[in-house]
Amino acid sequence: MKRAIATLLVLLVAGAIAWGVVRRLDVLFADDAAASGAEPAIPVRVGPVEHGSIALRRTFSGALESAAEFVASPKVTGRVRHLAVDLGDEVTRGQVVARLDDAELVQDVRQAEADLAVAKASEAEAKSALEIAGRELKRAESLRKDGVASESQLDASRSLELSARAHVEVAVAGVTRAEAAVEAARIRLGYAGVIADWSGDDGRRVVAERYVDEGGTVAANGALLSIVQLDPIVAVVFAPERDYARLAAGQTATLATDAYPGRAFEARVARIAPVFRRATRQARVELSVANPDELLKPGMFVRATIDLGTVEDAVVVPFDAVTERGDELGLFVLDAAGERVAWRPVTLGVREGARVQVFGDGIEGRVVVLGQELCDDGSRVSIPGDAGSGDASPGSTDSVGATR
Repeated sequence: MKRAIATLLVLLVAGAIAWGVVRRLDVLFADDAAASGAEPAIPVRVGPVEHGSIALRRTFSGALESAAEFVASPKVTGRVRHLAVDLGDEVTRGQVVARLDDAELVQDVRQAEADLAVAKASEAEAKSALEIAGRELKRAESLRKDGVASESQLDASRSLELSARAHVEVAVAGVTRAEAAVEAARIRLGYAGVIADWSGDDGRRVVAERYVDEGGTVAANGALLSIVQLDPIVAVVFAPERDYARLAAGQTATLATDAYPGRAFEARVARIAPVFRRATRQARVELSVANPDELLKPGMFVRATIDLGTVEDAVVVPFDAVTERGDELGLFVLDAAGERVAWRPVTLGVREGARVQVFGDGIEGRVVVLGQELCDDGSRVSIPGDAGSGDASPGSTDSVGATR
């Protein structure tokens, strides 16, 4: 037992001596580094400063709408007897898409035709009476000339003839009115067939919505079917004031939608609203999108990236290089030797993806894109993989961008 305690004491003493030696060496090395003026290097990654063009692109969120919509509505009230098309069916211009129960309308036509027949019979009767009155007037005039008939008898014959002539005119007007009634009844009978007849150059559209089923009753001018144009289709987005001045009709754009991930659709700016919405301070922008396969549907959410122009001869750096110190934006620019960095205040310009245009003095060579949080103006740095670090071939540059 005594022997074990002695061994433990020896080990404790040896450990204390070793710890003291290590602490002394650390102090000595620290004193040597301080005496020699050595400074620890901060590991960073860098990216290039480029001079060239950069495109100004903005991405706006919005939704698809049909380029045109036609609502098929009957012109008369009635019960839907038959629907020729349904949801998603194609419709050609002039096609009969629905028929209403026309029993009452048929009877109206027959009634109007019967009234026309009566009017024509009345016209024939009036003309016959006029013919008789005319003969009576001629006889009275002949008798008056011979002195047989009196002047009063002649006047009575003239009155009868004038009355008969007026009856003929009334009868003729009645026939005209009856003919118009027949034509109107036939037109109303034609309204029992609901026709899809829209204006525009497209001769084919698609049924987007059905509002009434077969057997249901629809009022005159009530919505029966919604028929939309899908090619081209319209993307509607809203632009803020900062981008409004750069927008112009005819600009190209690219559309993306979650329904077809990884696929882009070409578009162009078709119309720009001349006013801003009060609530959002944004203006409506409509883009025309060719949709020959009709893959895009109204109501889909889309992201539209519009090319607003190109800036030539710009100073461009990786966007990850931009950092903030206090209230100031800037970059850490690597010196020619690749050993130290200098702080350069900048103002941002056009951004294109992971690249951004900057304005400032002394922006040349390479800039820090990772590790700038640890840097200050004049800090000593090391670049893993760079020639100066000794662990890579000469001339290699790490320009990997990382999201901060």
